[in-house]
Amino acid sequence: MARRDASELAHRLAREAEAVCRKYLSNGRRVGRYWIVGDVRNTPGRSMYVRLFGPESGKGAAGKWTDSATAEHGDLLDVIRESLGLVDFRDVADEARLFLSLPRPEPDPQQKRYTTPAPTGSPEASRRLVAASQPIHGTLVETYLRHRSIDDLHDVGALRYHPRCYHRPNDGPTQIWPAMIASVTDLGGIITGAHRTWLDPSGMGKAPIETPRKAMGSLLGHAVRFGPSCEVMAAGEGIETMLSLRMVLPGMSLMAALSAAHLAAILFPDTLRRLYILRDIDPAGDGAMATLTARAAAAGIEAIPLSPRLGDFNEDLVAFGLDDLRALVRPQVTPDDVERFLLAAPR
Repeated sequence: MARRDASELAHRLAREAEAVCRKYLSNGRRVGRYWIVGDVRNTPGRSMYVRLFGPESGKGAAGKWTDSATAEHGDLLDVIRESLGLVDFRDVADEARLFLSLPRPEPDPQQKRYTTPAPTGSPEASRRLVAASQPIHGTLVETYLRHRSIDDLHDVGALRYHPRCYHRPNDGPTQIWPAMIASVTDLGGIITGAHRTWLDPSGMGKAPIETPRKAMGSLLGHAVRFGPSCEVMAAGEGIETMLSLRMVLPGMSLMAALSAAHLAAILFPDTLRRLYILRDIDPAGDGAMATLTARAAAAGIEAIPLSPRLGDFNEDLVAFGLDDLRALVRPQVTPDDVERFLLAAPR
């Protein structure tokens, strides 16, 4: 039943191929008999082409697409799934019917469901969300971070972009906003959770909603990681805070724990010998600093606090600029690490 339904929807979408592309592959454009775009996730570029005209099936069929860079290929249902970051076929089919102005089918009471939805907020739901997201290059996430004065975006595989991420407020209907998705991993690199930062469509800030940041999954002890585990690392609360420090110390590996409580409980890699702890200037930040310092000392790890001028290091970077932040951080870092990380940084 699902296969027949998919085939019928794909044929109907193919008859409206150009309209489908204009809606779901909006970063592309029509060139002759094709729609050209970067990839099936609507990245700007020219490596993927969709046939706008042709027979309903077989070679050269309308609605079929190929990405010459990756050899991926598929139909317009795949375009809807990938461009919106959907996971379940039911959601893809519902979106296709909405586009085609078709009614939803009546549920078949005899039909068995073989796919089990992941529990809301679970580690498995987190992994599915990360998998349904895309790299940040050329997306609103890149725009958002650069607007926060963060333009060193090497080794940010932990960050991804979802163009249509659900936001469920405490009251009121579910909303859809673009979002920065951060994967939370354990010491072995297994995704245990995800953090969502919903963004304004302009990319100039967070979405204008009451709670623009939410985490899901298993977070305690884990972190959003930038760089491998090694003997010298830095840990702090926010993603933007940690990436601001990396503007000054680009070679240092970082761990963003996402909150003061989780920073206090972060787990130490076996390789760690010196830990810089980025302090957020508030009572919760002070408490996390004290707890984590005591835990590090008990584990034989040297703990060194790094303090901003304002509330956190991203506030400093935005307000005063990179040179000022570099001057602020330098005397707080050991001479060895100044030589290793700060003086080696490109100016």
